[in-house]
Amino acid sequence: MLSSHRLRVLLEVFRTGSIAGAARNLRLSPSAVSHQLSRLEEEAGVGLVERAAHSLRLTAAGRRLATRAHEVLDLIEAAEKDLLAQARADAGQLRIGFFASAGYRLLPLALSTFTARHPAVELDLVLGQPHDLLPDVERGALDVLVVFEHALDPWKPPKGVEVTHLFDEPQLLVLPLGHPAGQRPRVRLADLADEPWITTYGTDTPVSVLERASALEGFSPTIRCRSDHYEVTLGLVRAGLGVALVPCLGAHGASGIQICQVDAPKLYRRIGAASRPTNPNPALRSFLDYLRDASSRMRIALR
Repeated sequence: MLSSHRLRVLLEVFRTGSIAGAARNLRLSPSAVSHQLSRLEEEAGVGLVERAAHSLRLTAAGRRLATRAHEVLDLIEAAEKDLLAQARADAGQLRIGFFASAGYRLLPLALSTFTARHPAVELDLVLGQPHDLLPDVERGALDVLVVFEHALDPWKPPKGVEVTHLFDEPQLLVLPLGHPAGQRPRVRLADLADEPWITTYGTDTPVSVLERASALEGFSPTIRCRSDHYEVTLGLVRAGLGVALVPCLGAHGASGIQICQVDAPKLYRRIGAASRPTNPNPALRSFLDYLRDASSRMRIALR
């Protein structure tokens, strides 16, 4: 294999036209330059220079290799600059996965401050359900994934992936305006056993968190519609078509509905950030700091 160091020596001989000129530019002795050229000829298996008593010139093969050396060394320099950018938190690329309701306020809150501090970092944002995107974290296609885990529907991350806990997010009862239950500060699910419900799909099973919680209260809810899009859920509740459980991130700031606390255990989501501890991307560590800060502000806003 050809040595990049010796290619640089050859290129300087080509540029300056002499061993002395190359030695001066490379801060080497003329004998060291001559020795490197000889070693490069051994590696290449072809003569690269023609030596005379008082002169030296490159052979056709030497000139061709010098041209290629220029291209190779430019590529190496570009690669070194790219690696240097990746080693700094204010450059490079950051690939972030997130679920929909995290994209309403939590992620924008974190990214607004992160991008102000690191405007040169290229962001690649991927929307999807945590269970669908976790394999991308495992194989390195995503640097970080904002995830949720229902207390009534726990899961384990893939091997090599760790989840940093950010905050616990309660589920809220969402009712149409004027609903009698909306006058109470806390409502049991069993009190609404006869209502039609708008609920989600399960994570890996058809059973939603609402159905798991209702089973603990001794009833099976009447499901009118299933949707993992909280805008749809809120719109149907607003139209009087049912009641629903919606996590704080999904209901925050919604109008035209009534929101009540639920009197039931384990009706909350754990919000976290999944990443590989071995990921060397410095932008990831910086982003996680901003995500923790945004989570602290969200905890206060959601009280």
